Amino acid sequence: MLEKAGPVLMKQTFAMGITASVGTGTEALALKYPSRPITLNVGFAPGGPNDILGRLVAKALSARLGQPVSVENLPGESGNIATEAAVKSAPDGHTLLLLGPANVINISIHKELSYDFQKDIIPVAGITREPLVMVVHPSVPARTVPEFIAYAKTKPADLRVASTGNGSSPHVTMVLFNSMTGLDLPIEHFQGGGPALKNIISGSTKMMFEPMSASIDLVRSGKLRALAVTTAGPSASLPGIPAVAETIAGFEASAVTGIGTPAGTPKEIVDKLNAEINAALSDPAVLAELAATGGEHIGGSPEDFANVLEGEIAKWSAVVKAAGVTAD
Repeated sequence: MLEKAGPVLMKQTFAMGITASVGTGTEALALKYPSRPITLNVGFAPGGPNDILGRLVAKALSARLGQPVSVENLPGESGNIATEAAVKSAPDGHTLLLLGPANVINISIHKELSYDFQKDIIPVAGITREPLVMVVHPSVPARTVPEFIAYAKTKPADLRVASTGNGSSPHVTMVLFNSMTGLDLPIEHFQGGGPALKNIISGSTKMMFEPMSASIDLVRSGKLRALAVTTAGPSASLPGIPAVAETIAGFEASAVTGIGTPAGTPKEIVDKLNAEINAALSDPAVLAELAATGGEHIGGSPEDFANVLEGEIAKWSAVVKAAGVTAD
């Protein structure tokens, strides 16, 4: 009963934030928006997938809004530092937050947070749904998912798995993979994508799930071998690479990203931001950059993005609960 009721309650929470400012007489404020430079909080270090995407969005949005949009990297605590900073900022649309997998996963693994994500952040617009790539070190003999599963069952000690951090998207995706295959491969956590990738390239770890934007060049160069992608179907960015779901029915995991703003931001400003973000990310040049990293533009209204987030929260909450994943 609780699992079925959860998404409905979450939808009401997000909807309350999105519609809270209706009728508050903020039309004039929205017409003047933005009145100064905008900051986009990114909860991870420069150079990673979130930072790359954040800077792409900031550049595209700057051109449309007529004000600079700058990225402020606030790494630490799986994105919680950046989220907390956004929650505490003025709700006037001049501080935005890059939302990603960590935001929906943190709800389940952190028992105490200084904020309530579903009450304190308004979903503004979806950006991308990006596959993770199941990659292995070239020394692993498996070249397909079935071959990997068979090899893992005979030599599990040889297959230490790299993760970009406890509770990260690569971590919970591996937890899901272990669960659905009956495997129990050991997972080693690193402080971010850079250290994790460096470790698997060296061969110290042998396998990981990593967002395509960070792994695609390593696959193309032959430093890592791609066995599959984690979206429901194959990705055009890695032709010839199947989906994990072709072997494990129902398997799906993707990195959903978007833009949020503090609760209390006037609806007129939220709607204006949504329209400008969608327009910016519909530009052919921007779409080409997104496609190059494997990202598929989500688009849609704030309510559409809220629905996407609700689905992700419900999905990963079930995975985290079943596996007993905690922040410790």
